Amino acid sequence: MKALELFAGGGGLAMALSQTGFETARLVEWDRWACDTLTKNRDLLKCRHEGPISPTDVRGVDFKVFEDKIDVITGGPPCQPFSLGGKHQAYDDRRDMFPQAIRSLREVRPKAFMFENVKGLTRSAFRQYLEYVQFQLAYPGIEKKEGEEWTAHRRRLEQHHTANHAADLEYRVIPRLVNAADYGVPQRRERLIIVGIRADLNLEWHFPAATHGLEALVSDQWHGDYWERHGINPRTELLELPAVRGALARPALEQRQPWRTTRDAICDLQSVAFSSLPNHEFRGGAKAYPGHTGSDLDLPSKTLKAGVHGVPGGENMFVKDDGTVRYFTAREAARVQSFPDEYVFAGAWSEAMRQIGNAIPVGLAAVVTKQLFHDLTAASV
Repeated sequence: MKALELFAGGGGLAMALSQTGFETARLVEWDRWACDTLTKNRDLLKCRHEGPISPTDVRGVDFKVFEDKIDVITGGPPCQPFSLGGKHQAYDDRRDMFPQAIRSLREVRPKAFMFENVKGLTRSAFRQYLEYVQFQLAYPGIEKKEGEEWTAHRRRLEQHHTANHAADLEYRVIPRLVNAADYGVPQRRERLIIVGIRADLNLEWHFPAATHGLEALVSDQWHGDYWERHGINPRTELLELPAVRGALARPALEQRQPWRTTRDAICDLQSVAFSSLPNHEFRGGAKAYPGHTGSDLDLPSKTLKAGVHGVPGGENMFVKDDGTVRYFTAREAARVQSFPDEYVFAGAWSEAMRQIGNAIPVGLAAVVTKQLFHDLTAASV
């Protein structure tokens, strides 16, 4: 199975593709440091593209050379137009790269696609534009005319959709807002994932069911062996948290496993000397103050953030057992994002943390790409 990865960033989605059976024909990314990271890990990513992975503007890529040669196109179109931390300009923002993602579908005609973006895209202010994006993904062959307003283009797409006309290229589009913690990632991170399956395949597909839950974690901590397993005394102060109290009052779903905690992810690194692993360098200067607190070790971490004007420390540090705070090393942050330890990030701490904070968690992406690989393989037999 062949994949084409756009807006690859630090490689979270590309890593998931390689873990679930795909080979990547090409990685497209414009950022120099991210390209250096992708180059360092190209064998791990199963990237079969010959030549260097160099900064590339996706707007200049000729996708037609991949026509009918790619099974899945994936990527995270730049999310600044929709981020809760951005300026919320959406379709008026020149950084919106969804038009290029849609062009790739039109020119390559893959069997399926998976695009991911921030939760901010689901804000009510962007509802109409999100619907417009989904219509374009469903009918990528119905192009926006030169000089045509996006609202007029959306009306044409709506008319085509409601008239049930046959299209030369059509995808069944399924969007889903998911929490990475519900799929075994030690981080509370919500992402919008949009999957499309080419209509002529007549393939039945659905999002994988959540596998982990807060109720199961709380049950493990107060009725299981969580504290004993980690060799520490029960932290009764957690019972004061409203979310924990509420979870205690609810039965854990039998099919759910416990949410993975920050401690689950990085506890073994606490006894590992700094700099003994790639990207495991100490970063000093962490301070806590109201509104700027670190992640609790015994819950999934807060959402790691890249930061528009530097890395925000509150989200990228954790509270130690003695009550002090420390910044995550880039290696620890990579663990929280479920990158393997052999995955190396280029650049200093702030640069590595920017790449990590921008990535989709590998474990979350892998849940979706694994099912895509399985179903597409079964359909081709």
